[in-house]
Amino acid sequence: MVENRRKKSGAREFVETLAIALVLAFLIRAFVFESFRVDGRSMQPTLFTNERVLVNKLAFDLGKPKTGEIIVFQSPLIPSEDWIKRVIGVPGDTVSIRHNTVYINGKVYPEPFLKYRQSSNYGPVKVPPGHLFVLGDNRPISEDSRYFGMLAESRVRGQAFVIWWPLNSLRWLP
Repeated sequence: MVENRRKKSGAREFVETLAIALVLAFLIRAFVFESFRVDGRSMQPTLFTNERVLVNKLAFDLGKPKTGEIIVFQSPLIPSEDWIKRVIGVPGDTVSIRHNTVYINGKVYPEPFLKYRQSSNYGPVKVPPGHLFVLGDNRPISEDSRYFGMLAESRVRGQAFVIWWPLNSLRWLP
């Protein structure tokens, strides 16, 4: 049996393909991955101004943030801005900073990624349920949980997992 089908024009096929691609791109950006531009020096030397990171927006739908992960979140100080910091304390942890060293539950938290450690003593503080304690990697200039307090998990946009721009900075984040 031979089917009699109309042949689509090349232009129509192009428009349909483009429409499907745009819908898929919108859905992926809205629900799965989004690119964010780094603005500021608070995460140096890990991240620099104008680098672009890809953020997994589903990462915490499937699990909870873990110590050491880099997250993007809605700023508690300027709600129209998104900030990027490293998770240091999760619910139930007791965090303190003594002599430029971070302690989680009384144990030294190793931070080989830090270049700028200078920080005033802080804590101890216990991270309550539904919150995180976040710090920037450039401690002397970072506005983080030492200044705005615990970060509500509801403000987290997702986990940054790769620097994708500029291409010479392309690398996975811890």
